[in-house]
Amino acid sequence: MIIFYSQNINNGVAKLADDECQHCSKVLRKKMGDNVYITDGKGHLYTGAIGLISKKEVEIVSLEEIERQDAPHRIGIAISPTKNIDRFEWFLEKATEIGITDIYPFLSKRSERKVIKLERLEKRMIAAMKQSKNLHKPTLHPLMALKEVVSGDIGFENKYIAHCMEPESALQKLYTSGTDAIVLIGPEGDFTEDEVSLAAANKWTEVSLGKSRLRTETAGLVACHLLNLD
Repeated sequence: MIIFYSQNINNGVAKLADDECQHCSKVLRKKMGDNVYITDGKGHLYTGAIGLISKKEVEIVSLEEIERQDAPHRIGIAISPTKNIDRFEWFLEKATEIGITDIYPFLSKRSERKVIKLERLEKRMIAAMKQSKNLHKPTLHPLMALKEVVSGDIGFENKYIAHCMEPESALQKLYTSGTDAIVLIGPEGDFTEDEVSLAAANKWTEVSLGKSRLRTETAGLVACHLLNLD
C-alpha cells in the first residue's frame, strides 16, 4: 500500500503538492480516476479517486475514511543533533517508525552541529511515517538552546535527563507506562555537570539508559523505545 501525505484535506477533498504531487503524477504515473490512499499525519487514513492532475497539484476527491489510529500519549525526545547529519536523520526515521510525538533539537555546550535544515528533516520523517503506516507525524520543533528546553513550559508530565555520570536510577524503573514523558539526550561529549545541575534545578529527573556508553542517536532511540513499552 502506497500512502500519500496531505496537509490540505477539507470537505472530502485532499490536495497533494510539492514532493507528494510529483511522486504521485510523475514517479508513479497515476491517472485520473485512480484510487489512492491519503493520511493527514493526525491518525486518519483515507481513500479516494484522483479528480485533477496539474503540474503543481493533484486533487483527490470523494474521500472515505478507512482507518483511524488513536492519538498516542505524548512522547518527547529532546536531543542534540549529531555532527554527522546522516546519523541524526537515521534517528528521526526510526523514532517516527516506533512512535514519537515531539522532537526538540537543542544546542548545548558540547554540541558539534549548530545548524539543521528543518525542511529536509521533515521530509525524512514523512517518508518514515508513510512507510511504517504509523498515521501520526511527529512535531519537529525548531532548534533551540538547552536552557530554553529545560526551563520552558513544554507540557510533559514526566521530564528526564539521561547522562553518563552514573545517575542512580534507570529510566525503565522510574517511568510509568502510558504517561506523558520527555527525555533529554546530550551530544557526543555528553552534558556538562552544570547542564545536569540546571536540568535538575528545573525538576528534570536524572536517569541512566543502561550500562553501555551509547552514541547520541542510539541513546535517543533507546529512550524512545522505553517510553513506548506497554
